[in-house]
Order: sequence, then C-alpha cells, then structure tokens
Amino acid sequence: QEHLVESGGGSVQAGGSLRLSCVATGYDFNAYCFAWFRQAPGKEREGVVGVGTFGGTTHSDSVKGRFIISKDNDVNTLWLQMNSLKPEDTAMYYCAARQMRGWLCPFGDEKLFGVWGQGTQVTVFA
Repeated sequence: QEHLVESGGGSVQAGGSLRLSCVATGYDFNAYCFAWFRQAPGKEREGVVGVGTFGGTTHSDSVKGRFIISKDNDVNTLWLQMNSLKPEDTAMYYCAARQMRGWLCPFGDEKLFGVWGQGTQVTVFA
C-alpha cells in the first residue's frame, strides 16, 4: 500500500537550514509527481514546491531561491532543502503525491493529491 513518511523537522534559528525527507513507499516515480505543502497555525495549507516525474520543479514565490526539492527514484525518497529560513517558514510540512506524469507537478489544487504523509514540524525562531 502506498504511504508517505516525512522526517527531518526541528527547531532552527532564522537564517539556518533544514533538510526534510519523505520516503514514498509503494509509488511508481514514473507515474506520480510529488509536492511539499505546509500549514502554519491559524492558516490554510499552502503548496510550497513540486517536482514532476521528469524532474521539473516549481516553487511558490515565498520560498523561491531558498528551498530546493529533489528526489531519487531508486530509493523512493524526496527531499526538501530549506535554506535562509525565516520565522514565517514555521509550519507543519507535508509531502503529498499526485498521479500525474509530466515535467512539472502543479500544486495549486491540493485536492488532486490523493495521499499525504503525517507531517513534520518546522519551527524557526528569531
């Protein structure tokens, strides 16, 4: 059965870095694209970055130039490298899968992502 497990969250000072991991068990990386979402307290969940089956990436404006998504099909894992972290990056971070083959993985409509991980908390303090 397909499932996603995130790890790597924690507390970090502003300006620091964290690397999140998501192990995607049971997925064909040639048929599913993946994205990272986040939800801050009192706010709606938002898409952050996505990676398509052919490796193209998209980013929200709030993280462009700071967050990098990558994946390794051979080990069914994707990562989110977060640099230059800001207090406003504080949130629960989730990885999610969407059955879509293509260069990019649009994440504007989260209802298109059928399976979600349990999330990992990221806290950035000033």
